[in-house]
Amino acid sequence: MASLPPNYLERVYAGVLGKLIGVYVGRPFEGWTHQRIVEELGPVHYYVHDKCSVPMVVTDDDVSGTFTFVRALEEHGTSADLSAEQIGKTWLNNVISRRTIFWWGGKGISTEHTAYVNLKKGIKAPDSGSMKTNGKTIAEQIGAQIFIDGWALVAPGNPDLAASFAEKAGSVSHDGESVYAAKVWAAMEAEAFVSKDIDHLLDVGLRYIPPDSLIATLIADVREWSKESADWKDTRQKIEDKYGYDKFCGFCHVVPNHGIMIMALLYAGHDFHEAMHIINTSGWDTDCNSGNVGCLVAIINGLSAFADGPDWLGPLADRALISSADGGYSINNAARIALDLARAGYQLAGQTPPAPPKDGAQFHFSLPGSVQGFQATRSNAIAAHLVRVEQGVDDRGTPGLAIRVAGFTNAAEPAEVLTQTFAPPEVRQMPIYELVGSPLVYPGQVVTAAVHADGQNTAPVEVRLLLRAYTASDELETLSGDIVLLAPGGEELLKWVVPASLGSRPVQALGVALSNKQRPANAPRRLDGTVWLDYLRWDGAPQLVLKPDEKGANGDFWKRAFVNGADLFHTRRKFLVAQDDGEGIVSYGTREWEAYKAVFNDFVVNIGGPSGVAVRVQGLNRYYALLFTNDKNLSLVKALDEERIELAKAEFDWKLDTPYTITMEADKHTIRARVGDIELTGYDHRYKGGGIGLLAADGSIVVSSIEVSPLT
Repeated sequence: MASLPPNYLERVYAGVLGKLIGVYVGRPFEGWTHQRIVEELGPVHYYVHDKCSVPMVVTDDDVSGTFTFVRALEEHGTSADLSAEQIGKTWLNNVISRRTIFWWGGKGISTEHTAYVNLKKGIKAPDSGSMKTNGKTIAEQIGAQIFIDGWALVAPGNPDLAASFAEKAGSVSHDGESVYAAKVWAAMEAEAFVSKDIDHLLDVGLRYIPPDSLIATLIADVREWSKESADWKDTRQKIEDKYGYDKFCGFCHVVPNHGIMIMALLYAGHDFHEAMHIINTSGWDTDCNSGNVGCLVAIINGLSAFADGPDWLGPLADRALISSADGGYSINNAARIALDLARAGYQLAGQTPPAPPKDGAQFHFSLPGSVQGFQATRSNAIAAHLVRVEQGVDDRGTPGLAIRVAGFTNAAEPAEVLTQTFAPPEVRQMPIYELVGSPLVYPGQVVTAAVHADGQNTAPVEVRLLLRAYTASDELETLSGDIVLLAPGGEELLKWVVPASLGSRPVQALGVALSNKQRPANAPRRLDGTVWLDYLRWDGAPQLVLKPDEKGANGDFWKRAFVNGADLFHTRRKFLVAQDDGEGIVSYGTREWEAYKAVFNDFVVNIGGPSGVAVRVQGLNRYYALLFTNDKNLSLVKALDEERIELAKAEFDWKLDTPYTITMEADKHTIRARVGDIELTGYDHRYKGGGIGLLAADGSIVVSSIEVSPLT
């Protein structure tokens, strides 16, 4: 059993925050030269998204790839023996062609695009990313190093393991110097859990690559140049002169970018604020470089890295967007990601992970400073000026979310404190990378929140649960639960069943509202104090009907709630899924859907097959499905990557262009499917939960509506 640092989880959390901050600082001016940055933005010391008129938290390959590919440990077993081939299978389960994670710049232009095409053709990793397959230029672009932080975060103090993971993960798409750079950085991040000595970290990283490699030569040069000048700009210019973009082929070679990352580490490895300034002002692939540097420097210094400088954490509010075929992982936060990574780290070290905080509540605020996406509503003047949201420890010694109110009167509009549970309206302003994902919360589920008022509050406060959902015209509408009056020192458990009247409209945000209008007689008009949100959670299966509007007017965000992994997905009058070649799947829901029934009405195969419907969908290649096969059978199968494992089978002389009603039930380890009088039952332990899916193969299918309900 390996020894883990006593503050391991907090250091992982710091690393995740450093990655997110770095990416979101550098994203708006990705690809700019140093000279252009200085001329148009000036030295970068903070977020500049507002200057570039783009949202701060956006969909980006650096975030999506980093925190998706490391989930190969979850999909294939948390083991040091994880292979490149298995990581490649995780690519195929989570990457939707031309929609998620990557810059889809074309085969032979985008390295990841090229490797993905290879994987789809059956070229397994590591051949999918090798020089032999793709050539030197494509193989040595930057991508291998930009996705490796997660592999180091699960290997604290174990650079051997981190470098091994980085090599396997990097080789899915890259080779040569690119993989060397990934191994160096991953080894340094792993070692940073046990050492703050920058020279030592570099020496550790260099152990894992050939001493005559270009990356090793580059590092030696940058170390020497940094000793010659106290001004990082002198070293940056020397890197550009010897290793600049003009010295290499391709769009974004790893060597120049690795050089300025090493430079930022040497000049500011113990100063997160200065490291962000140096790496972002230096230019080139700013979001990638800044994300890697931010993660490493945050691991070195822990959560104190973000203190005594600009407020990096407030605007971020823990938020993260991860676009993949797992729709329930897309709207995410740094605390959730950190807990997932730390769980794997404990297992790899041979230790039992700690129990999930607060009995598995989705929002638990147990990590220092973590607000898990909760923010006061910016459009509400009262919230913007009178309400402050922060993580803290309450008067009972329990960590929670502190909602601090100052000068709140009974004349004020309610103050709303919400966290995103689905794509925000500004997703339409996010360039290059599409956000694919399903909502986290659905009608029929039970939302529970534990709240209490600080004993020093000056007046009672009204508290209620609320949500915001998209309308058919893509506006946001607010719905709320019953009001509970909290006296100073009082506590309540709020419960609310998400209303069935919502239909299938996506829930975009969830949280609480505070007001002070129904105060008791003689109570002070003004409220100053704190309401603590101990936790917020939801449980159970949804109760909803998915049915396209006759005129196709459900709304853009309604359609966005489906994870489209097929060539075409239409929602006018009926659901239509079409796939030109191979299998395509459209899914809806999250892995928190466990015990439920799904009824697929008027299922029709137009052409092709095998086609059908699915439950407990966990990506493109992991689910349970009932398939109408080309040999006139019904087959209940488990999809496990490229395998389709038959659990049960029955003869059925089904016809094209003929509607059938299909009922599927997922109940613990039992999967049942029924079409007319035929019922199939299968037993399997692999997938505990997941959403519903529509499958088409070499053709198309149609479904008129889908009913989802809890098992009774």
